[in-house]
Amino acid sequence: MEHLRYDVVVVGCGIAGLAAGLRLAERNRSVAILEKAPKERRGGHTRFTESFRIPTADIDLDVEFNVDDYTASNFYSDIMKVTDLRADPDLVSVVTGEAAATFEWLTEKGVSWEFQAPHPGYTAGRVWLDGAEMIDELVEAIAAEPATVDIHYRAEARDFVRSDDGSVTGVIGFVDGTRTRFDADAVVLAAGDYGSSKEKRTRYYGPGYGNMKVRGSRYNTGETLEAAMAVGAKSEGEWGDAHMAIIDAGSPDVEGGITRIDGYQYGVILNHDGERFVDEGEDARAHTYAKFGRRIFEQPYHEAFIVVDSTVVDDVAHMGPTRPITADSIEALARRLDIENVDRAVETVAAYNEACDPAAPERYDPNRLDGNAAEMVDPPKSNWALALDEPPFTGYPVTGGMTFAFGGVAITPDAEVLDTTDTVIPGLYAAGNSTGGIFYRNYPGGTGLTAAAVFGRVAGDRAADDAAE
Repeated sequence: MEHLRYDVVVVGCGIAGLAAGLRLAERNRSVAILEKAPKERRGGHTRFTESFRIPTADIDLDVEFNVDDYTASNFYSDIMKVTDLRADPDLVSVVTGEAAATFEWLTEKGVSWEFQAPHPGYTAGRVWLDGAEMIDELVEAIAAEPATVDIHYRAEARDFVRSDDGSVTGVIGFVDGTRTRFDADAVVLAAGDYGSSKEKRTRYYGPGYGNMKVRGSRYNTGETLEAAMAVGAKSEGEWGDAHMAIIDAGSPDVEGGITRIDGYQYGVILNHDGERFVDEGEDARAHTYAKFGRRIFEQPYHEAFIVVDSTVVDDVAHMGPTRPITADSIEALARRLDIENVDRAVETVAAYNEACDPAAPERYDPNRLDGNAAEMVDPPKSNWALALDEPPFTGYPVTGGMTFAFGGVAITPDAEVLDTTDTVIPGLYAAGNSTGGIFYRNYPGGTGLTAAAVFGRVAGDRAADDAAE
Protein backbone atom coordinates (compact mmCIF):
# COMPACT_ATOMS: atom_id res chain seq x y z
CA MET A 1 0.00 0.00 0.00
CA GLU A 2 1.28 3.46 -0.90
CA HIS A 3 1.40 6.03 1.95
CA LEU A 4 1.02 9.78 1.44
CA ARG A 5 0.95 12.54 4.06
CA TYR A 6 -0.90 15.89 3.99
CA ASP A 7 -2.19 18.30 6.61
CA VAL A 8 -5.80 17.72 5.44
CA VAL A 9 -7.52 15.32 3.07
CA VAL A 10 -10.67 16.52 1.25
CA VAL A 11 -12.84 13.81 -0.27
CA GLY A 12 -14.72 15.30 -3.21
CA CYS A 13 -14.08 17.87 -5.95
CA GLY A 14 -17.45 19.62 -6.23
CA ILE A 15 -18.08 23.08 -4.86
CA ALA A 16 -18.10 21.84 -1.25
CA GLY A 17 -14.73 20.10 -1.57
CA LEU A 18 -13.14 22.88 -3.62
CA ALA A 19 -14.40 25.58 -1.24
CA ALA A 20 -12.82 23.63 1.62
CA GLY A 21 -9.63 23.14 -0.39
CA LEU A 22 -9.45 26.82 -1.31
CA ARG A 23 -9.88 27.94 2.29
CA LEU A 24 -7.22 25.45 3.43
CA ALA A 25 -4.85 26.69 0.73
CA GLU A 26 -5.43 30.28 1.83
CA ARG A 27 -4.35 29.19 5.29
CA ASN A 28 -1.25 27.50 3.88
CA ARG A 29 -2.15 23.91 4.70
CA SER A 30 -1.05 21.05 2.47
CA VAL A 31 -4.11 19.37 1.00
CA ALA A 32 -4.99 16.24 -0.94
CA ILE A 33 -8.29 16.47 -2.83
CA LEU A 34 -9.58 13.04 -3.81
CA GLU A 35 -11.77 13.02 -6.92
CA LYS A 36 -13.42 9.73 -7.84
CA ALA A 37 -13.97 10.81 -11.45
CA PRO A 38 -11.31 11.20 -14.13
CA LYS A 39 -10.11 14.75 -14.68
CA GLU A 40 -12.36 15.38 -17.68
CA ARG A 41 -15.46 14.54 -15.61
CA ARG A 42 -14.40 16.19 -12.35
CA GLY A 43 -16.75 18.26 -10.24
CA GLY A 44 -19.54 15.95 -9.09
CA HIS A 45 -23.05 17.36 -9.39
CA THR A 46 -21.65 20.91 -9.34
CA ARG A 47 -20.52 20.35 -12.92
CA PHE A 48 -24.19 20.21 -13.98
CA THR A 49 -25.61 23.12 -11.96
CA GLU A 50 -26.66 26.61 -12.98
CA SER A 51 -27.90 28.69 -10.03
CA PHE A 52 -26.78 29.99 -6.65
CA ARG A 53 -29.30 31.50 -4.21
CA ILE A 54 -28.08 34.53 -2.26
CA PRO A 55 -29.52 37.26 -0.03
CA THR A 56 -28.98 40.05 -2.56
CA ALA A 57 -29.93 42.75 -0.06
CA ASP A 58 -26.83 41.83 1.97
CA ILE A 59 -24.31 41.80 -0.91
CA ASP A 60 -21.71 44.56 -0.67
CA LEU A 61 -20.72 44.48 -4.33
CA ASP A 62 -21.68 46.90 -7.09
CA VAL A 63 -23.78 44.48 -9.13
CA GLU A 64 -27.37 44.40 -10.33
CA PHE A 65 -29.65 41.52 -9.32
CA ASN A 66 -33.06 40.48 -10.53
CA VAL A 67 -34.39 40.78 -6.94
CA ASP A 68 -32.65 43.54 -4.96
CA ASP A 69 -34.39 43.22 -1.61
CA TYR A 70 -34.05 39.49 -0.89
CA THR A 71 -32.60 39.26 2.63
CA ALA A 72 -30.97 36.54 4.73
CA SER A 73 -34.20 36.50 6.73
CA ASN A 74 -36.21 35.87 3.54
CA PHE A 75 -33.80 33.08 2.63
CA TYR A 76 -34.16 31.50 6.08
CA SER A 77 -37.96 31.69 5.89
CA ASP A 78 -38.03 30.07 2.44
CA ILE A 79 -35.98 27.06 3.59
CA MET A 80 -38.07 26.58 6.73
CA LYS A 81 -41.33 26.98 4.81
CA VAL A 82 -40.67 24.44 2.07
CA THR A 83 -39.29 21.88 4.55
CA ASP A 84 -42.34 22.20 6.83
CA LEU A 85 -40.06 23.58 9.61
CA ARG A 86 -38.15 20.28 9.74
CA ALA A 87 -34.81 21.77 8.65
CA ASP A 88 -32.25 22.17 11.44
CA PRO A 89 -32.57 25.88 12.33
CA ASP A 90 -28.94 26.13 13.42
CA LEU A 91 -27.66 24.79 10.11
CA VAL A 92 -30.08 26.95 8.14
CA SER A 93 -28.89 30.00 10.09
CA VAL A 94 -25.32 29.31 9.00
CA VAL A 95 -26.30 28.88 5.34
CA THR A 96 -28.41 32.02 5.16
CA GLY A 97 -26.20 34.09 7.43
CA GLU A 98 -22.96 33.27 5.60
CA ALA A 99 -24.29 33.12 2.03
CA ALA A 100 -23.52 36.75 1.19
CA ALA A 101 -19.96 36.63 2.54
CA THR A 102 -19.33 33.33 0.78
CA PHE A 103 -20.61 34.73 -2.52
CA GLU A 104 -18.34 37.76 -2.18
CA TRP A 105 -15.38 35.52 -1.31
CA LEU A 106 -15.95 33.31 -4.36
CA THR A 107 -16.32 36.40 -6.55
CA GLU A 108 -13.02 37.81 -5.26
CA LYS A 109 -11.39 34.45 -6.04
CA GLY A 110 -12.41 34.66 -9.67
CA VAL A 111 -15.71 32.79 -9.92
CA SER A 112 -17.84 34.33 -12.67
CA TRP A 113 -21.60 34.82 -12.51
CA GLU A 114 -24.32 35.85 -14.90
CA PHE A 115 -26.41 38.70 -13.53
CA GLN A 116 -29.48 38.37 -15.69
CA ALA A 117 -33.20 38.46 -15.17
CA PRO A 118 -34.44 34.88 -14.79
CA HIS A 119 -37.55 33.24 -16.13
CA PRO A 120 -40.87 34.59 -14.76
CA GLY A 121 -41.82 33.32 -11.34
CA TYR A 122 -38.49 33.73 -9.52
CA THR A 123 -38.92 35.80 -6.37
CA ALA A 124 -35.62 34.98 -4.64
CA GLY A 125 -32.17 36.45 -5.15
CA ARG A 126 -30.15 34.24 -7.48
CA VAL A 127 -27.20 34.36 -9.81
CA TRP A 128 -26.59 32.04 -12.73
CA LEU A 129 -23.45 30.15 -13.63
CA ASP A 130 -21.88 27.44 -15.73
CA GLY A 131 -21.11 24.55 -13.39
CA ALA A 132 -18.17 23.13 -15.34
CA GLU A 133 -16.68 26.60 -15.68
CA MET A 134 -17.07 27.16 -11.93
CA ILE A 135 -15.08 23.98 -11.22
CA ASP A 136 -12.27 25.17 -13.49
CA GLU A 137 -12.24 28.60 -11.85
CA LEU A 138 -12.07 27.15 -8.34
CA VAL A 139 -9.23 24.79 -9.31
CA GLU A 140 -7.36 27.77 -10.79
CA ALA A 141 -7.95 29.79 -7.62
CA ILE A 142 -6.53 26.97 -5.50
CA ALA A 143 -3.48 26.67 -7.78
CA ALA A 144 -2.80 30.40 -7.32
CA GLU A 145 -2.29 29.93 -3.58
CA PRO A 146 1.24 29.11 -2.31
CA ALA A 147 0.19 25.99 -0.40
CA THR A 148 0.68 22.44 -1.70
CA VAL A 149 -2.66 21.19 -2.99
CA ASP A 150 -2.73 17.99 -5.03
CA ILE A 151 -5.87 16.78 -6.79
CA HIS A 152 -5.81 13.00 -7.17
CA TYR A 153 -8.13 11.83 -9.95
CA ARG A 154 -9.68 8.37 -10.16
CA ALA A 155 -9.23 8.37 -6.39
CA GLU A 156 -12.01 6.40 -4.70
CA ALA A 157 -12.10 6.78 -0.90
CA ARG A 158 -13.23 3.57 0.76
CA ASP A 159 -12.33 3.79 4.48
CA PHE A 160 -11.71 6.42 7.11
CA VAL A 161 -8.88 5.85 9.58
CA ARG A 162 -9.94 6.43 13.17
CA SER A 163 -7.24 6.25 15.84
CA ASP A 164 -7.44 4.89 19.37
CA ASP A 165 -8.22 8.36 20.77
CA GLY A 166 -11.28 8.56 18.50
CA SER A 167 -9.94 11.11 16.02
CA VAL A 168 -10.02 10.62 12.26
CA THR A 169 -6.46 10.68 10.94
CA GLY A 170 -6.72 9.63 7.33
CA VAL A 171 -8.41 7.95 4.39
CA ILE A 172 -7.73 4.65 2.64
CA GLY A 173 -8.79 4.24 -0.96
CA PHE A 174 -7.72 3.38 -4.47
CA VAL A 175 -5.94 5.78 -6.82
CA ASP A 176 -5.95 4.45 -10.37
CA GLY A 177 -6.58 1.03 -8.86
CA THR A 178 -3.65 1.21 -6.41
CA ARG A 179 -4.51 0.92 -2.73
CA THR A 180 -3.34 4.14 -1.09
CA ARG A 181 -3.40 5.52 2.44
CA PHE A 182 -3.61 9.28 2.98
CA ASP A 183 -2.58 10.30 6.49
CA ALA A 184 -3.64 13.73 7.77
CA ASP A 185 -4.54 15.84 10.78
CA ALA A 186 -8.13 16.19 9.56
CA VAL A 187 -10.47 14.96 6.85
CA VAL A 188 -13.30 16.81 5.07
CA LEU A 189 -16.05 14.62 3.60
CA ALA A 190 -17.51 16.38 0.55
CA ALA A 191 -18.12 13.49 -1.81
CA GLY A 192 -21.76 14.19 -2.60
CA ASP A 193 -24.81 12.00 -2.16
CA TYR A 194 -25.91 8.47 -3.05
CA GLY A 195 -28.54 9.31 -5.66
CA SER A 196 -26.54 8.07 -8.66
CA SER A 197 -26.60 4.50 -7.35
CA LYS A 198 -29.42 2.38 -8.81
CA GLU A 199 -29.21 0.06 -5.82
CA LYS A 200 -29.48 2.88 -3.27
CA ARG A 201 -32.32 4.60 -5.14
CA THR A 202 -34.23 1.34 -5.04
CA ARG A 203 -33.32 0.79 -1.38
CA TYR A 204 -34.35 4.24 -0.16
CA TYR A 205 -37.11 5.29 -2.59
CA GLY A 206 -38.68 2.02 -3.66
CA PRO A 207 -39.11 -0.31 -6.65
CA GLY A 208 -38.71 1.38 -10.01
CA TYR A 209 -36.47 4.19 -8.81
CA GLY A 210 -33.43 2.38 -10.14
CA ASN A 211 -34.72 3.49 -13.56
CA MET A 212 -34.93 7.19 -12.70
CA LYS A 213 -32.78 9.45 -14.87
CA VAL A 214 -29.83 11.07 -13.07
CA ARG A 215 -29.32 14.72 -13.92
CA GLY A 216 -25.81 14.98 -12.46
CA SER A 217 -22.63 12.98 -12.03
CA ARG A 218 -22.62 9.19 -12.38
CA TYR A 219 -20.00 8.99 -9.62
CA ASN A 220 -22.13 10.05 -6.64
CA THR A 221 -22.92 6.55 -5.41
CA GLY A 222 -22.59 6.95 -1.65
CA GLU A 223 -19.78 4.60 -0.64
CA THR A 224 -17.99 7.32 1.34
CA LEU A 225 -21.15 7.96 3.35
CA GLU A 226 -21.26 4.28 4.26
CA ALA A 227 -17.56 4.42 5.17
CA ALA A 228 -18.16 7.41 7.46
CA MET A 229 -21.03 5.67 9.19
CA ALA A 230 -18.88 2.54 9.54
CA VAL A 231 -16.51 4.54 11.80
CA GLY A 232 -19.40 5.91 13.85
CA ALA A 233 -20.86 8.89 11.98
CA LYS A 234 -24.55 9.51 12.62
CA SER A 235 -26.96 9.48 9.69
CA GLU A 236 -29.22 12.51 9.39
CA GLY A 237 -31.90 13.89 7.11
CA GLU A 238 -34.61 12.41 4.90
CA TRP A 239 -32.90 9.38 3.38
CA GLY A 240 -36.13 8.36 1.65
CA ASP A 241 -36.53 11.62 -0.26
CA ALA A 242 -34.58 13.74 -2.71
CA HIS A 243 -34.56 16.68 -5.06
CA MET A 244 -36.29 15.15 -8.10
CA ALA A 245 -36.88 17.82 -10.70
CA ILE A 246 -39.38 17.97 -13.57
CA ILE A 247 -37.31 17.22 -16.67
CA ASP A 248 -37.85 16.41 -20.33
CA ALA A 249 -38.86 12.76 -20.68
CA GLY A 250 -36.28 12.42 -23.44
CA SER A 251 -33.37 13.43 -21.21
CA PRO A 252 -30.28 11.20 -21.12
CA ASP A 253 -30.24 8.46 -18.48
CA VAL A 254 -27.30 10.09 -16.68
CA GLU A 255 -25.42 13.41 -16.71
CA GLY A 256 -28.12 15.16 -18.71
CA GLY A 257 -27.63 18.38 -16.76
CA ILE A 258 -30.13 21.17 -17.33
CA THR A 259 -33.06 19.60 -19.19
CA ARG A 260 -35.82 21.08 -17.03
CA ILE A 261 -39.14 22.33 -18.30
CA ASP A 262 -40.26 25.39 -16.34
CA GLY A 263 -43.59 27.17 -16.58
CA TYR A 264 -45.70 24.07 -15.87
CA GLN A 265 -47.44 26.12 -13.19
CA TYR A 266 -49.20 28.19 -15.87
CA GLY A 267 -50.91 25.16 -17.45
CA VAL A 268 -51.97 21.69 -16.29
CA ILE A 269 -50.09 18.43 -15.84
CA LEU A 270 -51.85 15.25 -17.02
CA ASN A 271 -50.86 11.62 -16.59
CA HIS A 272 -51.51 8.71 -18.99
CA ASP A 273 -54.91 8.20 -17.37
CA GLY A 274 -55.79 11.70 -18.55
CA GLU A 275 -55.99 13.06 -14.99
CA ARG A 276 -54.44 15.92 -13.06
CA PHE A 277 -52.70 14.88 -9.84
CA VAL A 278 -51.00 18.01 -8.41
CA ASP A 279 -51.93 21.62 -7.70
CA GLU A 280 -49.74 23.09 -10.42
CA GLY A 281 -50.11 26.59 -8.96
CA GLU A 282 -49.41 25.66 -5.34
CA ASP A 283 -46.39 27.98 -5.13
CA ALA A 284 -43.64 29.56 -7.21
CA ARG A 285 -41.78 27.16 -9.49
CA ALA A 286 -38.62 27.31 -7.36
CA HIS A 287 -40.63 25.89 -4.45
CA THR A 288 -42.42 23.05 -6.25
CA TYR A 289 -40.33 21.70 -9.13
CA ALA A 290 -38.12 19.54 -6.88
CA LYS A 291 -41.06 17.69 -5.30
CA PHE A 292 -43.38 17.51 -8.32
CA GLY A 293 -40.73 15.52 -10.16
CA ARG A 294 -41.25 12.66 -7.72
CA ARG A 295 -45.03 12.84 -8.10
CA ILE A 296 -44.60 12.64 -11.87
CA PHE A 297 -42.22 9.69 -11.65
CA GLU A 298 -44.82 7.81 -9.60
CA GLN A 299 -47.39 8.09 -12.40
CA PRO A 300 -47.97 5.30 -14.95
CA TYR A 301 -44.85 4.74 -17.08
CA HIS A 302 -43.00 7.33 -14.92
CA GLU A 303 -44.30 9.99 -17.29
CA ALA A 304 -46.69 12.94 -17.44
CA PHE A 305 -47.50 15.81 -19.80
CA ILE A 306 -47.47 19.58 -19.31
CA VAL A 307 -50.25 21.15 -21.39
CA VAL A 308 -50.56 24.89 -22.12
CA ASP A 309 -52.35 27.03 -24.68
CA SER A 310 -51.15 29.94 -26.80
CA THR A 311 -51.79 32.56 -24.10
CA VAL A 312 -49.01 31.29 -21.78
CA VAL A 313 -46.73 29.23 -24.03
CA ASP A 314 -44.17 32.06 -24.12
CA ASP A 315 -43.85 31.77 -20.32
CA VAL A 316 -42.69 28.16 -20.60
CA ALA A 317 -38.93 27.55 -20.61
CA HIS A 318 -38.21 24.29 -22.42
CA MET A 319 -34.58 23.19 -21.92
CA GLY A 320 -34.90 19.54 -22.89
CA PRO A 321 -33.67 17.68 -25.96
CA THR A 322 -37.08 16.75 -27.40
CA ARG A 323 -39.38 19.04 -29.34
CA PRO A 324 -42.71 20.28 -27.93
CA ILE A 325 -45.83 18.82 -29.54
CA THR A 326 -48.64 21.08 -30.80
CA ALA A 327 -52.23 20.58 -31.98
CA ASP A 328 -55.37 22.60 -32.60
CA SER A 329 -57.49 20.73 -30.02
CA ILE A 330 -56.94 19.03 -26.67
CA GLU A 331 -58.11 15.74 -28.15
CA ALA A 332 -55.64 15.93 -31.01
CA LEU A 333 -52.85 16.94 -28.65
CA ALA A 334 -53.61 14.04 -26.29
CA ARG A 335 -53.43 11.63 -29.21
CA ARG A 336 -50.16 13.10 -30.46
CA LEU A 337 -48.71 12.84 -26.93
CA ASP A 338 -49.76 9.15 -26.80
CA ILE A 339 -51.81 9.69 -23.63
CA GLU A 340 -53.59 6.37 -23.07
CA ASN A 341 -56.98 7.70 -21.97
CA VAL A 342 -57.65 10.46 -24.48
CA ASP A 343 -61.35 10.83 -23.60
CA ARG A 344 -60.52 11.30 -19.92
CA ALA A 345 -57.87 13.90 -20.79
CA VAL A 346 -60.46 15.90 -22.75
CA GLU A 347 -62.93 15.65 -19.84
CA THR A 348 -60.28 16.71 -17.32
CA VAL A 349 -59.33 19.83 -19.26
CA ALA A 350 -63.01 20.70 -19.80
CA ALA A 351 -63.73 20.40 -16.07
CA TYR A 352 -60.67 22.49 -15.27
CA ASN A 353 -61.69 25.17 -17.77
CA GLU A 354 -65.16 25.34 -16.26
CA ALA A 355 -63.65 25.89 -12.80
CA CYS A 356 -61.52 28.82 -13.98
CA ASP A 357 -62.69 32.40 -13.51
CA PRO A 358 -63.41 34.00 -16.93
CA ALA A 359 -61.84 37.21 -15.62
CA ALA A 360 -58.58 35.47 -14.61
CA PRO A 361 -56.61 36.54 -17.73
CA GLU A 362 -56.97 40.18 -16.70
CA ARG A 363 -55.26 39.41 -13.35
CA TYR A 364 -52.68 36.96 -14.65
CA ASP A 365 -49.16 37.73 -13.47
CA PRO A 366 -46.46 35.09 -14.03
CA ASN A 367 -44.04 36.89 -11.71
CA ARG A 368 -45.98 36.42 -8.49
CA LEU A 369 -48.65 34.28 -6.84
CA ASP A 370 -51.54 35.96 -8.64
CA GLY A 371 -54.44 34.38 -6.69
CA ASN A 372 -56.21 33.14 -9.81
CA ALA A 373 -57.63 29.96 -8.31
CA ALA A 374 -59.75 27.11 -9.65
CA GLU A 375 -61.32 25.61 -6.54
CA MET A 376 -64.24 23.57 -7.91
CA VAL A 377 -61.97 20.92 -9.39
CA ASP A 378 -59.93 18.10 -7.86
CA PRO A 379 -57.15 18.80 -7.21
CA PRO A 380 -57.74 22.56 -7.04
CA LYS A 381 -55.28 24.99 -8.59
CA SER A 382 -54.21 27.82 -6.28
CA ASN A 383 -52.65 30.31 -8.72
CA TRP A 384 -52.38 30.99 -12.47
CA ALA A 385 -55.62 29.09 -13.15
CA LEU A 386 -56.35 30.17 -16.72
CA ALA A 387 -58.69 28.24 -18.97
CA LEU A 388 -56.94 26.31 -21.75
CA ASP A 389 -59.10 27.56 -24.59
CA GLU A 390 -56.83 29.40 -27.01
CA PRO A 391 -55.29 27.08 -29.63
CA PRO A 392 -52.79 25.99 -30.66
CA PHE A 393 -52.18 23.80 -27.63
CA THR A 394 -48.68 22.65 -26.69
CA GLY A 395 -47.63 19.55 -24.77
CA TYR A 396 -44.33 18.54 -23.16
CA PRO A 397 -43.68 14.93 -22.06
CA VAL A 398 -41.90 15.04 -18.70
CA THR A 399 -40.53 12.72 -16.03
CA GLY A 400 -38.80 13.06 -12.67
CA GLY A 401 -35.01 13.45 -12.63
CA MET A 402 -32.70 12.64 -9.71
CA THR A 403 -30.77 15.74 -8.66
CA PHE A 404 -29.47 14.86 -5.20
CA ALA A 405 -30.55 12.88 -2.15
CA PHE A 406 -31.55 14.48 1.15
CA GLY A 407 -29.83 12.01 3.50
CA GLY A 408 -26.26 12.31 4.78
CA VAL A 409 -24.16 12.50 7.92
CA ALA A 410 -25.04 14.75 10.86
CA ILE A 411 -22.95 17.88 11.38
CA THR A 412 -22.74 20.80 13.80
CA PRO A 413 -22.90 24.43 12.65
CA ASP A 414 -19.07 24.21 12.55
CA ALA A 415 -19.29 21.36 10.00
CA GLU A 416 -18.05 18.84 12.59
CA VAL A 417 -19.39 15.31 12.03
CA LEU A 418 -21.35 13.86 14.94
CA ASP A 419 -21.36 10.23 16.02
CA THR A 420 -24.44 8.25 17.02
CA THR A 421 -24.24 9.64 20.57
CA ASP A 422 -24.29 13.20 19.18
CA THR A 423 -20.65 13.64 20.12
CA VAL A 424 -18.23 15.33 17.72
CA ILE A 425 -15.83 12.96 15.95
CA PRO A 426 -12.47 14.78 16.23
CA GLY A 427 -10.83 15.53 12.91
CA LEU A 428 -13.83 14.72 10.69
CA TYR A 429 -15.79 17.43 8.92
CA ALA A 430 -18.42 17.33 6.19
CA ALA A 431 -20.12 19.67 3.73
CA GLY A 432 -22.44 19.65 0.74
CA ASN A 433 -24.70 16.77 -0.24
CA SER A 434 -22.78 14.40 2.04
CA THR A 435 -24.64 16.02 4.94
CA GLY A 436 -28.25 15.82 6.07
CA GLY A 437 -30.49 18.00 8.16
CA ILE A 438 -31.34 20.90 5.84
CA PHE A 439 -33.66 19.55 3.12
CA TYR A 440 -36.86 17.63 3.84
CA ARG A 441 -39.78 16.84 1.53
CA ASN A 442 -39.02 19.77 -0.74
CA TYR A 443 -36.30 22.14 -1.85
CA PRO A 444 -36.00 25.89 -2.57
CA GLY A 445 -34.24 26.25 -5.92
CA GLY A 446 -30.59 27.29 -5.92
CA THR A 447 -30.01 26.52 -2.24
CA GLY A 448 -27.95 23.33 -2.55
CA LEU A 449 -24.97 24.99 -4.21
CA THR A 450 -25.05 27.82 -1.68
CA ALA A 451 -25.20 25.47 1.31
CA ALA A 452 -22.32 23.41 -0.09
CA ALA A 453 -20.12 26.47 -0.61
CA VAL A 454 -20.90 27.89 2.83
CA PHE A 455 -20.20 24.69 4.74
CA GLY A 456 -17.22 23.85 2.51
CA ARG A 457 -15.64 27.11 3.56
CA VAL A 458 -16.53 26.51 7.21
CA ALA A 459 -15.14 22.96 7.08
CA GLY A 460 -11.92 24.22 5.52
CA ASP A 461 -11.46 26.75 8.30
CA ARG A 462 -12.10 24.23 11.07
CA ALA A 463 -9.85 21.60 9.46
CA ALA A 464 -7.11 24.22 9.13
CA ASP A 465 -7.39 24.83 12.85
CA ASP A 466 -6.87 21.12 13.49
CA ALA A 467 -3.80 21.06 11.27
CA ALA A 468 -2.35 24.07 13.10
CA GLU A 469 -2.82 22.38 16.44
